[in-house]
Amino acid sequence: MPSRLTISSFSILGLLAIQPWTAYELTKQAERSLRFAWPKSERLLYSEPKKLVEHGLATAHREVSGQRSRRVYTITDDGRTALTAWMATSPQPPVLEAEALLRLLFAENGSTDDLIAALDTMADDAAELYDQVMTINTSYLDGHHPFPQRTHLSVLFATFQLELFDLIVKWVEFAKTEISTWSTTEGLGLTDGTEAILNSIKERRSVLDPPNKNP
Repeated sequence: MPSRLTISSFSILGLLAIQPWTAYELTKQAERSLRFAWPKSERLLYSEPKKLVEHGLATAHREVSGQRSRRVYTITDDGRTALTAWMATSPQPPVLEAEALLRLLFAENGSTDDLIAALDTMADDAAELYDQVMTINTSYLDGHHPFPQRTHLSVLFATFQLELFDLIVKWVEFAKTEISTWSTTEGLGLTDGTEAILNSIKERRSVLDPPNKNP
């Protein structure tokens, strides 16, 4: 009995709807797209296509080139129907995973230096990802999109990633400024800075916005 389809299954099905791919080609394409929205898919790129074949949503055939052969996956009509049906369903809530935020949550078990180092790493990673997305997308102005007819989708997709990575970098700077006022990570409770943050939250004002100046 084929296993249940997951979001990762539909992610791969979406790629197959663009064109047929080998598992290796799916991996390379996922580096440009899926990993920025659903990184779980990357870990399943070699198993998911086989599952889609079991469900009759894709086919697999061997192509021979010289002395090498490769397995190519192609979406079926049933696969396109399933993908269209999935597109009409409600998506799951967004999920953010960030180890540095866990270290912030339990920072009393380490030093302020440990915490700042973890946040710096998160900011550096976000900045690197920002540059990667920026490089990919600016190349489209020179006609380098592998699927030009999909440029409008890829670019709008990328704007979310760019805004998110930029926000992470800016938030880390804010957090480091706050941490610099701490003498320790333990037992500080409601500091003046924490109270100011809570007031911003109460006023629905971003902590990254410049503070209000009284006339």
